[in-house]
Amino acid sequence: MMSGSNSKDTVLVDDWHVIARSSDLPEGGLAGARLLEEDLVCWRMKGEVHVWQDLCMHRGTRLSLGHVEGENLVCAYHGWTYDAEGQCVRFPAHPDQVPPKTAHVRVYPSKEMYGYVWTSLGSPTEDVPPFPEWQDSSYRKIICKPFLYRASAPRAVENFLDVGHFPFVHEGLLGDKEHTTIEDYQVESGPTGILATNVRVWQPDPDGTGVGKYVNYTYGARRPFTVYFSKESDGQKYAIQFSVTPLDEFQSKGWMCIAMNYGQDIPEEELIGFQEKVVGQDIPVVESQRPERLPLDLQAELHLRSDRIAIAYRKWLREIGLTFGTA
Repeated sequence: MMSGSNSKDTVLVDDWHVIARSSDLPEGGLAGARLLEEDLVCWRMKGEVHVWQDLCMHRGTRLSLGHVEGENLVCAYHGWTYDAEGQCVRFPAHPDQVPPKTAHVRVYPSKEMYGYVWTSLGSPTEDVPPFPEWQDSSYRKIICKPFLYRASAPRAVENFLDVGHFPFVHEGLLGDKEHTTIEDYQVESGPTGILATNVRVWQPDPDGTGVGKYVNYTYGARRPFTVYFSKESDGQKYAIQFSVTPLDEFQSKGWMCIAMNYGQDIPEEELIGFQEKVVGQDIPVVESQRPERLPLDLQAELHLRSDRIAIAYRKWLREIGLTFGTA
């Protein structure tokens, strides 16, 4: 399958990325999206989501301006009508003419997992990243709204993996200036990603419940821009998978899904509001970072022992050959 992306980073072109929430696409619905400088249209018909290049083959109009009619997508400009395979089947101006095979939209693969629509601009060799807690029926599942960063995706991801900023950016929630010490922890790295364990920190309000306690984090990167953490205390586990979609090099969209094995009676809007507050505190800091591209040369910035996760993440990105959004 040909890629329509302007990106030459095959690591990302051949990976899966979130472009919408499943709930944003009811039956017959359609929406525009962007990934790696490529404009996309996604639409649902008979329960199945289709992802195409957002480009009518006639005059280059965005198909996301059109509408779903029966089992077809109709362009808003001249009414060119496409079937679910991306083939134009009708020219309204010439209804007796059979559209040629060249009147075919570029089609991309799609999957729905964890309440999100995923796509790839290339040919992925791996599946959508796993999120085991989401498959566990004992966990409550919550999906947040997307978060827009005017920053590169690697910068947004590394911020999610950073624990040292908690007492300063998230004081009163995830950190306390009376508890700034980061105890030693372990990080493993391999071809499939990184894993950090025994990351122990004090948090005044670790999850929006308002109960302060020490928690033990496990952090990981399963794909370059899909990362996660789980934090546990007294048998309670709170996990987040965070996928950052690179719209272009310096604009990104973050998608967060939560799984927790407690707090069934806490209103969903309160738990979502907590994460919105936390990410809202992160965004201006991430957007201020310079250089805008994440340096993969470890000599470009200074590092401490507590930065082991970030160091491992940068080394891994360099090893797998990722270039988009990095320096």
